[in-house]
Amino acid sequence: MNRFSNLRYRLLALVLVPLVLLTGTVILLASKWSTDFTYEQLFTKVNTDLRVAGESFQRILEDGQRDLIALAGSASLNLLLTQGSNAQLLNLLEAQRVQRGFDFLKLLSEDGKRVLVEAGWQTRELRSSPLTAQVMSSADMVDGAAGIEIYAASEWQMEPGIDAELVVLPLVDTARAAPTTRRNEDRAMIIRTLQPVVNADQRRVALLEGGLLLNRNFEFVDEIRDLVYGPGSLAPGSRGTVTVFLEDVRITTNVPARDDSRALGTRVSAEVRDTVLNRGEDWIDRAFVVNDWYISAYEPILDVAGNRVGMLYAGYLEAPFRSALFQAIAVMTALVVAGSLLAAVAAILGARSIFTPIEAMTSVVRATAAGEHRRIGPIPTGSEIGELASQIDAMLDTLELHRERIEKDAAMLEDKVQHRTAELEKQNKRLHDSIDLLHQTRQQLATAEKLAALGELTAGVAHEINNPTAVILGNMDVLTADLGKDADTVQTEIDLIIEQVYRIRSITDRLLQYSRSEVKSSSAQPDSPLNDSAISPGQHDLSPQSLEPVPLDAVVTDTLRLLLHELDGQNIVVEQRHHATRLANIGRQELQQVLVNLITNAIQAVIQKREFSVAPGAHDNALVQTETDVIEIDTADDSDDGVVITVRDSGCGIDASHLPRVFDPFFTSGKVQGTGLGLSVSYGIVRRFGGDIQVTSTVGHGSTFEIRLPGSLDTQVRNQNSDGVERLIG
Repeated sequence: MNRFSNLRYRLLALVLVPLVLLTGTVILLASKWSTDFTYEQLFTKVNTDLRVAGESFQRILEDGQRDLIALAGSASLNLLLTQGSNAQLLNLLEAQRVQRGFDFLKLLSEDGKRVLVEAGWQTRELRSSPLTAQVMSSADMVDGAAGIEIYAASEWQMEPGIDAELVVLPLVDTARAAPTTRRNEDRAMIIRTLQPVVNADQRRVALLEGGLLLNRNFEFVDEIRDLVYGPGSLAPGSRGTVTVFLEDVRITTNVPARDDSRALGTRVSAEVRDTVLNRGEDWIDRAFVVNDWYISAYEPILDVAGNRVGMLYAGYLEAPFRSALFQAIAVMTALVVAGSLLAAVAAILGARSIFTPIEAMTSVVRATAAGEHRRIGPIPTGSEIGELASQIDAMLDTLELHRERIEKDAAMLEDKVQHRTAELEKQNKRLHDSIDLLHQTRQQLATAEKLAALGELTAGVAHEINNPTAVILGNMDVLTADLGKDADTVQTEIDLIIEQVYRIRSITDRLLQYSRSEVKSSSAQPDSPLNDSAISPGQHDLSPQSLEPVPLDAVVTDTLRLLLHELDGQNIVVEQRHHATRLANIGRQELQQVLVNLITNAIQAVIQKREFSVAPGAHDNALVQTETDVIEIDTADDSDDGVVITVRDSGCGIDASHLPRVFDPFFTSGKVQGTGLGLSVSYGIVRRFGGDIQVTSTVGHGSTFEIRLPGSLDTQVRNQNSDGVERLIG
C-alpha cells in the first residue's frame, strides 16, 4: 500500500501542509520586509550623504571665492599695486596661491586684456565664458563670481601650474558603460573664480583670477569623504567613497581599483549616465562600481552656464550591510522553522488515536472496491468513529443490493442510447443535405435572374444596333457613288468602315443567338443545376460557318489595330509574345470581341491605377509622361491539343473578394467604369466554343486573364524570329 495514499498521511498532510505553507510564507514575508526596510534605510542614508557631499562641494567653491575677496581687499595687494614692483606682486600671488590651495592665481588689468607675468604686463584676452561676462558686465564693477568650467586641452595648457600628468587620463574599459571611440580624457574640470580689485574710490583697478583643478585632486575628494563618512558612520567593514566625474569619466576618486589604486579613467554605466547627465535627475540605487557592489547616489554637476558637465558621487560598500541582513534573516528563519517542527510533532502525537480506526475503515472500503466481501465490525472506541463504522457496514449491505439492480438498468440504458444516437446521426445528415440543397438552389435562382435580364438586355441592344448599321451601309453606298473616282483615295478607309459595320452586325447576330440561349437556360426548373454546362456547346447551335481555324497572332494584331485610339497618348507599352504553333478552333469575330473586351479592361485598369496614385495637387499629365505601364499578350500551345492566350496588365488589380464574381452579368467593382457585361459576354463566348477563362489578380500589381481554347488540327508556319517580343507603344 502506498503510504502517501493512506488516510493517515492524508490527515497528516491536512495538518502539516498548511503549517509548512504558513512557515514558508512567514519566512518569505519577513525576509522581504526586512530586505525592503533595510535597503530603504540604506538608500535614505546614501541620499543624505550625497546632499552633504554636494554642500561640501559648494562650500569649497565658496571658500575659494571668499579667499579671493579677502586677497582683493587686502592692504598688501593694494599697496603693491600702487607702489610695488612686478616681482613683488608675483611673489605675493604665488604665496597666496600656495596658502589658499589654488592651482593658478593670476592678476589681470581692470579690462581683463593684460596679465601680469615676470616680464611685466603682457597682452592676453580673459577666457570667454558666462562667468567672465557676468563679472565684466557687473554694474557696480566690484562683484566677483565663481563656478565650474571645462577647459579644453588648448586652454588649460596656457594656464600656469597645470601639468598634463594631472589632467590627461587614459580611459579604462568599463562594463555596462556607454560605447565611445575616445581613448583619453584630456579636458580639465576647474573651479574658476574671478574677483575685481578696487581702490579707495571703489573703482576697479585689476582682476584676480584663480583656478582649482579637480582632475586627480585627491585631497579634494578625500576631504569630502572624511566629512561625510567619518568614524562610526558606517557598519564595520564598509567603506565610504566620493567621486567627481567629468561627464561619465572618473577624474578624481577614492574608489579603489582591482590593484587597490584609485579607479581613475573608469566610466559610469550607460543607465546612470542617461539618468543624471541626459535627464538631469538624481540616481539612487545599488550599483556595481568598478569591482564591488555599492549603495550609490549620483547628482549632476552644473557649469557656470547651467549645463550638466559631470556628476558628483557618494556611496559605500554594500557587503557588510548585506551580510548583517542575511544573518538576521537566518536567525529568524531558524526560530520559525524550530517552532513549526514542534507544532508538527505535537499534531502527529495527538492524532495517532484517530488514525488507527480510520485506517481500518479505509482498508474495508478498498477491499469492497476491489470486489471483496468484508465488513468493519464493532470498534470499541465509544465515539463517533465507532458509530460511523457500524453505519458503513449497514451502507455496504445496502449498496450490494443496489449494485445488482444498477447493473441491470445500465445494460438497458446502453441499448436505448445506442438506438437514439443512430437515429440522431441520420437526422443530422438529412439536415446537412437539406441545407446544401437550399444554398445550391438559391445560387441557381440568382444566376437564372441575372441571365434572364442579360438576355433581354442583349436582345434589345442588338435590335437597336442593327438599325443604325443598316443606315451606315446605305449611306456608305451613296457616299461611294457620289465620290466616284475620288473615292479611290479613301477606298481603304471606306472598306475598313464597311468591314467593321459587318463585324458589328455579326456580333449583334451572335448576341441575339446568345440572348435566346440565356433566356432559354434561365427558364430551366430550379432543381436543374445551372452550372457551366448551361452555356456549353451542347446547348448552343454552332454552325460550321462559325468555326474556323484562327491564327492567334493575326487576331491579336488586328485587335490592337482597332484599339489604337484607346492607346493613343496613354504611355502604355503593349508587348506581344507569340509561341503558339496551333490554330484556335473558334469564330474569328468572336475571338476578336473577347480580346477587345480584355485589352480594353487592361487599359482602363492601368489608367485607374495612375489616377489613384496621383498625389493631391499633382497634374495627371505629368504622371502619364513619367510613368510607363506594360500590357503583355502571350500566345502558346496548351495541353490536350489546345491553345492559350494570356493578357497581363500592371493595373490596379481586383480585390480578392470580387474575383469569384467578375464574370457575373452587371457586376462591377466600381474602380473601372463599365456596365459589367464585357467579361460576362466574353465568358459566354469562350464557353460556347468549348473554352474557358481564368483570372488571377493582386491589388496594386495587376491582373492576368488566361483564355484556353480548343486547337485546330491545322498548324501555322511561323518565322524563325516570330517568337520574339513585339512592342506597341501608345
